Amino acid sequence: MRIAYLACCDTMPGSPTRRADAFEHDEMMAHLTAAFEAEGSEIVDVSWDDPDVEWGDFDAAIIGTTWDYPVRLEEFYAKLEEIESIIPVYNDVATVRWNARKTYLADLESRGAPVIPSLWFNSVGSAEVVEAFAHFADAHQLVFKQQVGSNAEGQYMLARDAGALPVMPDPMFVQPFRPAIASEGELGFIFVDGKLSHATQKQVQSGDYRVQSNYGGYDIAFTPAAEDIAAAKRIASFVEPTPLYARIDLVRNPEGQLELMEMELIEPFLYVDKGPNLGTMLHRAIKKRLTDGSSI
Repeated sequence: MRIAYLACCDTMPGSPTRRADAFEHDEMMAHLTAAFEAEGSEIVDVSWDDPDVEWGDFDAAIIGTTWDYPVRLEEFYAKLEEIESIIPVYNDVATVRWNARKTYLADLESRGAPVIPSLWFNSVGSAEVVEAFAHFADAHQLVFKQQVGSNAEGQYMLARDAGALPVMPDPMFVQPFRPAIASEGELGFIFVDGKLSHATQKQVQSGDYRVQSNYGGYDIAFTPAAEDIAAAKRIASFVEPTPLYARIDLVRNPEGQLELMEMELIEPFLYVDKGPNLGTMLHRAIKKRLTDGSSI
């Protein structure tokens, strides 16, 4: 079995435009390469937009560090559809289209998932900021996020007396800041084919609120309580068909309940150093799907 791991120019080794956080790509590839080779298979990292790739040389493709997709969304969809016409893509294009816009959170909330309360805007100016603070009357700080985005880019945390506002011309959504981010952190649950692989506790750097490594965030070993695992599994169950991989990011609200911050189904870092069996689980899940003759 030969699998393509879809990356982008900004994460591929040797790229002149390589991102500072592309070490996460290296960690994923080192882990997956060892696991796949142990199973008698091969995984190869390729840029998703490389015109020289012969997709028919692979049995399937996994979407990996395609971290430039938010600014090339329609091009990204078109390429995935092209690849999917030749080989299975995980997760599949329909799932990608659903998950790329954060409006999927509203969809999940309508199905019963405990999502952080959100307010949606086509763009944000002073009137929308006033409206958001009136809507979340008990919140002292609000987080404004792009509806299509990743790595906390174009994201801002504002207080009621923020003064001058950042420019936010894109479709945005707003959520109350959860102080547990700065204490307990963000809890990430990694699932493969609906089964829990491992969990991680993502911490922020002092003085920041973002858990991504670009902003000084880091992760630590985490053994979740049974009730927290059950909460994550319940949220994962709201997605059909079951995705090959999913990272469910949860944070605790002031009442102590876990709420969904993100459900990452496109290109999440899967914290492989905390999940020694992840690569083997992924290999066996892909092999089963290919053997069953289904791309999902």
